Amino acid sequence: MAFPQSKSADGKIIIYPPGVKEITDKISNDELVKRLKMVVKTFMDMDQDSEDEKQQYLPLALHLASEFFLRNPNKDVRLLVACCLADIFRIYAPEAPYTSHDKLKDIFMFITRQLKGLEDTKSPQFNRYFYLLENLAWVKSYNICFELEDCNEIFIQLFRTLFSVINNSHNQKVQMHMLDLMSSIIMEGDGVTQDLLDSILINLIPAHKNMNKQAYDLAKVLLKRTAQTIEPCIASFFNQVLVLGKSSVSDLSEHVFDLIMELFAIDPHLLLSVMPQLEFKLKSNDGEERLAVVRLLAKLFGAKDSELATQNRPLWQCFLGRFNDIHVPVRLECVKFASHCLMNHPDLAKDLTEYLKVRSHDPEEAIRHDVIVTIITAGKKDLSLVNDQLLGFVRERTLDKRWRVRKEAMMGLAQLYKKYCLHAEAGKEAAQKVNWIKDKLLHIYYQNSIDDKLLVEKIFAQYLVPHNLETEERMKCLYYLYASLDPNAVKALNEMWKCQNMLRSHVRELLDLHKQPASEANNTAMFAKLMAIAKNLPDPGKAQDFMKKFNQVLGDDERLRVQLELLISPACSCKQAEVCVREITRKLANPKQPTNPFLEMVKFLLERIAPVHIDSEAISSLVKLMNKSIEGTADDEEEGVTPDSAIRAGLELLKVLSFTHPTSFHSSETYESLLQCLKMEDDKVAEAAIQIFRNTGHKIETDLLQIRSTLIPILHQKAKRGTPRQAKQAVHCIHAIFTNKEVQLAQIFEPLSKSLNADTPEQLITPLVSLGHIAMLAPDQFASPMKSVVANFIVKDLLMNDRVCQFPGGKNGKLWTPNEEVSPEVLAKVQAIKLLVRWLLGMKNNQSKSANSTLRLLSAMLVSEGDLTEQKKISKSDMSRLRLAAGCAILKLAQEPCYHEIITPEQFQLCALVINDECYQVRQIFALKLHKALGKLLLPLEYMAVFALCAKDPVKERRAHARQCLLKNISIRREYIKQNPMAHEKLLSLLPEYVVPYTVHLLAHDPDFTKIQDIEQLRDIKECLWFMLEVLMTKNENNSHAFIRKMVENIKQTKDAQAPDDGKMNEKLYIVCDVALIVITTKSTTYNLDSPKDPVLPTKFFTPPDKDSSNNKCYLSDEAKTLLLTGKPKPATVLGTVNKPLSAAGRRPQDRAAGLEMGSNISGNSEPSSPAPNRGREQNSEVPETEVSENEENPVILLTVVPAKTEKKDEPVRNKTSTERGKKRTAPAGSENIQQITEERKSEESAAPVPPKARRGRPPKAVSESNTAKNSDPNKAAGRGRKRVAASQESPAEPETTNVKVPKQQETNVKRASAQRQMDLQRIQVLDSDGYSVMDLESTPESSAEELDLFKSCESSQNEVDNTKLAERGFLKVRRKSMPKGRRQRL
Repeated sequence: MAFPQSKSADGKIIIYPPGVKEITDKISNDELVKRLKMVVKTFMDMDQDSEDEKQQYLPLALHLASEFFLRNPNKDVRLLVACCLADIFRIYAPEAPYTSHDKLKDIFMFITRQLKGLEDTKSPQFNRYFYLLENLAWVKSYNICFELEDCNEIFIQLFRTLFSVINNSHNQKVQMHMLDLMSSIIMEGDGVTQDLLDSILINLIPAHKNMNKQAYDLAKVLLKRTAQTIEPCIASFFNQVLVLGKSSVSDLSEHVFDLIMELFAIDPHLLLSVMPQLEFKLKSNDGEERLAVVRLLAKLFGAKDSELATQNRPLWQCFLGRFNDIHVPVRLECVKFASHCLMNHPDLAKDLTEYLKVRSHDPEEAIRHDVIVTIITAGKKDLSLVNDQLLGFVRERTLDKRWRVRKEAMMGLAQLYKKYCLHAEAGKEAAQKVNWIKDKLLHIYYQNSIDDKLLVEKIFAQYLVPHNLETEERMKCLYYLYASLDPNAVKALNEMWKCQNMLRSHVRELLDLHKQPASEANNTAMFAKLMAIAKNLPDPGKAQDFMKKFNQVLGDDERLRVQLELLISPACSCKQAEVCVREITRKLANPKQPTNPFLEMVKFLLERIAPVHIDSEAISSLVKLMNKSIEGTADDEEEGVTPDSAIRAGLELLKVLSFTHPTSFHSSETYESLLQCLKMEDDKVAEAAIQIFRNTGHKIETDLLQIRSTLIPILHQKAKRGTPRQAKQAVHCIHAIFTNKEVQLAQIFEPLSKSLNADTPEQLITPLVSLGHIAMLAPDQFASPMKSVVANFIVKDLLMNDRVCQFPGGKNGKLWTPNEEVSPEVLAKVQAIKLLVRWLLGMKNNQSKSANSTLRLLSAMLVSEGDLTEQKKISKSDMSRLRLAAGCAILKLAQEPCYHEIITPEQFQLCALVINDECYQVRQIFALKLHKALGKLLLPLEYMAVFALCAKDPVKERRAHARQCLLKNISIRREYIKQNPMAHEKLLSLLPEYVVPYTVHLLAHDPDFTKIQDIEQLRDIKECLWFMLEVLMTKNENNSHAFIRKMVENIKQTKDAQAPDDGKMNEKLYIVCDVALIVITTKSTTYNLDSPKDPVLPTKFFTPPDKDSSNNKCYLSDEAKTLLLTGKPKPATVLGTVNKPLSAAGRRPQDRAAGLEMGSNISGNSEPSSPAPNRGREQNSEVPETEVSENEENPVILLTVVPAKTEKKDEPVRNKTSTERGKKRTAPAGSENIQQITEERKSEESAAPVPPKARRGRPPKAVSESNTAKNSDPNKAAGRGRKRVAASQESPAEPETTNVKVPKQQETNVKRASAQRQMDLQRIQVLDSDGYSVMDLESTPESSAEELDLFKSCESSQNEVDNTKLAERGFLKVRRKSMPKGRRQRL
C-alpha cells in the first residue's frame, strides 16, 4: 500500500498514514482537523514494539512539533496535535524523537496549555482531553523534562493548570490521573523548588480553599502521597520564614501559620521538623507574633484527633507557658483554646487546671470572663470533662468584683444545675457533683449589690425552681430543694421572699396613695415611696427617674392601676400574674423603640413583685407533699432527704410562706394537716405549725369553728408544757387570732404562776417563757399580778439563790458549754432575766421604779461575773451564760425610750464591757445582738460606741466582724437621713459622726486606762479610737473630718458629767481627746477646714462648756505624743499567763494571742494546750498564734511586755517562773504534787514580776499597780466590783487559789489605786466563800400587790454597814456589811 508523502522544511520525506493527505498550512481548518484525526488514530494504535513504523513516522512526528501546529489558533487542531505528541512520547519512550531542549520545552508547554480543556466536562472534546491526561500520566511523559535546565517552569505551569481546572464535575479517574502525573514529578525529581511548592501550598490557604474545594482536596491527597519526599522541602521553607525571617522566599510567607494548620491536618509527619521552630516562635519578643503562633498551636493541640500534646511534650509545655504571657490577647487566646481542648482531649484537663486557676484571677476582666465560659461550655457538653477544681474556679468568680464576670459565673452554674440536677441528664453521680450549686447561688443573695440579688431571683425562678412547670411539679421541686439547702442558703431564700414581699407592700402603698386626693403631703409620701421602690431596682439613679415616669403613667391610666393591683393582691394566682405582667408590658411597650430602658426597668419591678411560684393551689400542693412524707408514701429517699428532714423543712417552708402569702393558707384542708403536725413528737415541726397558725389564722375564729375548737386546747398545752419556743409561739398565736385573748391568756397565766417551784428548775423554763410573753402582750391585765411573781419568786427564790453546786469551788475550766450541758437552774435564771425584761417592755413605764431596781440587779450580775450570790456554786460556763443574759437584757431595755433615760452612764459602761468578755461566745452573741438592734435603729447612738472596744478583742475574726457591723450601721444611718427629710431634726441621735463623743467618754472610763501617761495604755486608746474613726472617716462627706475634729475640741471645753469635780477623771477625758486629735490629724488632710456646723454634745455625759475659759492645753507628755505620732513598733512578745486579777467588770484580761486568729477558741470543750517551752524567745509577728483555747480558765499564752532594763541574772528566774506556771497548769492535783506546787508558788512570789502588756484586750491591772500588790491573791477581783472568791486553803487540789493575807498598808494602797466600778447593792449582803453571811432579800409575801415593791430590800439603808471608803470619781459606790473579825482573808 502506498503511503502519501511530502517533504518537510529540512528536505526530509514525511510519510503520512494511509488515507491521510499532506498536512500543510494551505488547507482549511476543517480539512486539517479531519486529517489530524486520522493521524491521531494511527498513533493511538501504534505501540513501542513497532520499530519499522516508528522509523517510518519519525519525520511526521518531527513535523507535528513544528511552529505551525504548536501555535495554531484552532483549539481542535491544537488538541489533536497534543494527543499526537503524547502518543509520540509513549511510542518513542524512553527516548523522545526531539533532541532540542528548546523544542522539548515548547512541546510540553504546548501540551500543558491544552490540559486546560479538562475544565469543561460537558465539552464534546472532553474525552480527547481526558485521553491526553491519561496518556501523559500513564507514560509519565513529563519526566523527560528533568533533563531540561528550566524544567521547573514547565512543572509549575502544569501544576497550576491542573489545580485550576479541577472541579466537582470531574470523576475519580480524572483526579487520579492528575495525582499520578504530579506525584511522579515530585517523587522522581531531584527536589521540589520553592515555586513548585508554592503552586501546591497556595491551594491550602483559606482564600483559595474556599474558592476551589476540589483543588484543596487534590493538593491534600498529593501531599499525603508524596509526604516523605516533600517533607524536607516544606521544612526548608518554614525554616527560612520562621527562623531566618526570610519572608521574601515565597509569596506565601504571610500565610505560614495557616499553612502549618492545614499541613498538620493533612499529615502531621509533614511538620516533624517544623514543630521545634514553633517553640522558638512562641518565645518571640513580638507580642503579635506570639499571638499568631498561639492561635495556630491552639488549633493544632485542640483538634479532635490531635496527638501533638503527647507526641511533643516540650512544645506543649512551652505553649502552656503562654497562659502567663504578658500580652493580654495571648492569654485570652489561650483561655479560649482551653474549651476545645477540654472537650476534645479530657486527658489534658490536669495540665490545664493549674493554668486556668491562675487566669481565673487575671487582672483583665475579659480573661476571667472567658475562663468561666471555657469551663461552663465544656461542662454543658459533658460534666465529666470538668473536674471539681475547675468548677471551683467558677464558684470563686461568683464573687468577682466585675458584674459581667459574676453574672457569667452565676448563669453558667445555674445552667449546669438545671441540666444535671433538675433534669438529671447524666444520672445521680453527676447530680451529686453539682449539688452544691444551689447553695452557692443563694448565698450570693447576701451580697450588697442589687444586681446580684436580682440575678439570684431570676436564677431561682428560671433554673432552680422553674416557674413554667405545672404547679405540682413546681412545688415538688421547691419542697425538696428547700429540704436539701444548707442553713445559710435557707436564710438567703427566706430573705429573698421577704424582700419581694416588702417591695409588693411598697407598690401596694403607692397604689393606695393614688386613691387619695392630691395634696402636698400626699405628693411627699408618694415621692418617698418611689424612692424606696427605686432602691430595689438596678441602677437606683436611673430607676428613680423611671419610677417617676411610671408613677405618672399609673396616675393617667386607670386600667394599668387595676392590672397592677390585681398583680399584687393576695388572691392573685400564678397564672393570673403572668397575664397581668404581659398586659402591663404590652401597654408600656413602644413599637417604634426597640430598646426601651424604661420598659426594662418596669419589667425588673414586675418580676420582683409577681407571685410566679406561690398561690393557694401551690400551698395546697405543698401540704399534700408534706402529708405524703408524714405517711411515708413520698419519694423522700429518692430525692436525697430523709422523711424527718423533709417534714421539718416542709413546715419551715410553709412557715416562711405564711409571712409572705398568709391568705393562701386559708383552707380547712391545710389547717387539718397543720393540726396533725402539732401532734407530732418533733418539737421543731410543732413549733413551726404553731407559728403558721399565728401568721395565717386570723379568720379561723369566724370561718373555721371546728379548727378553732381543736386548736385552743393544743395551744394551752404547748404554753404550759411544751418547749420554750413552742410556749412562746402558742402565747403569741392565742393573742393574734382570738378575740377573747384575755380569757385564754388568763387560763394559762393563773395555773402557771401558782405552780412555780424553784426546787425543780427543769420544769420552770417553759412556764417562765409563757409568763414573760403574756406579761409583754397583755400588760394592762397582767402587769400587777406579775409584780408579785417577780418579787416573791423570780428575784427572791430564783435569782438570789444557788441551790445546786455541780462544780465545787466553781473551778471548771471551760468558759462555754453546749446548751445541753448547761444546768437547768441556770437556764431557768436566764429565762427569769428575760421575763423581767419582757414584763418591763410590756409596761413601758417606770412609775413603780421597777426598771431602776431591775437595772441595778442586772448590773450586779455583771459586777459579780454572773455569780450573783458569789458562793461559787456555779460553773464558769454558767456564769458566762448569766453575764450574757444580763448584758443583752440591758440592751433590750435600752431600746425602749422610757428605760433608756434611766440607764446611768455607769450601767451603760458595764453593759459595754460585755463585748470584751473573757468568753468568746459571750462576745460573739452580744456583738450580734448589739448590731441587730443598731441596724434597726432601735438602740440609741451611744451604743454604737461599744464597738470601739472590739479593737481589744484577741480574735481577728471578731475584730473584722465588728468593723463590718460598724460599716453596715453607719451606712444604714446615713441612708436613713437621706431618705427621710424629717430625720434632719434628729441628727444628734442619727448622724454617725455623733458617736465620737460617746466613744471618747467610754474610753476615758475604760478600767484599763489607769496611768494617764503610760504609752502602752495610750496606744490601746489610740487603737480603739482609730477602730471607730477609720470607718467614720472613710469618706469625707460634708466635710465630716473637720466636724469630728471640732467635736473633739469642744469636748475639751467641757467636763465629765459623770464626775465633774474629779480632776483626774477630767484629765483622762482630755487625754483621750488629745489622742483622738492625733489620730484625726495624722489620718486626714482636710481636718483643718471649717466645720460645717457647730457640734452638739450629749448633756448626759458632758457638762455645758465654760464660756469664760478656753482649754487649749495638750495633756499628753512630749514623749507620749512623739511615740503616738511616730507609731513606734510594739515590743517583742514573751510567754506569760493570764491568771491575773480581773481588770474590769464583765470581762477578764484577754490578749489577742490568747487564741488562734481564726477563732480556735470557739469550742469551749477543748483542753488547754501545753505551755510553750521557750518563754524568752522573741516573736516577729504582731499577733502570735498559739495552741491554747481562749475559753479555758488559766491558759499559758503569749503576752506583749515592755522591755525592761534588768540584769542578766534575772533572766533564768523569769524563765523558771514561766516553766513552773506551765507545769502547774497541767499537773494533776494529787497529793504527790503538793510539795512541788507549793515550791512553785513560792518561786512565783519570790521571782521578779514581769509586767505583761497585752496587745489587745484587758491587761492585768495588777501589773500597773505598785510593787506592794505583788503578793496579792491572783484571783482577787481587781475591777468594778467583780469578785473572784478564793477557795479555802484546806483544799490541796486547788493550790493556785491559796489565800494570802494582805497587810493593812497594802490594802489601803490597792483601794486608792483601783478605779473600781461596783454596784450599789445596798441591803444585799455579799460575803466571801466561808459562808458567814448570805445573799439576803427582804420581801414581804403577805403584802398586797399594790403595796409590794419587789426590790424593797434594795432600798438604801445605812444600818449595819460600814462605808467602804472608795474614791468617788464618778464610779458607783458599794456598801458592804462588815465581815466578822478574823474572817477577812482578802480584800
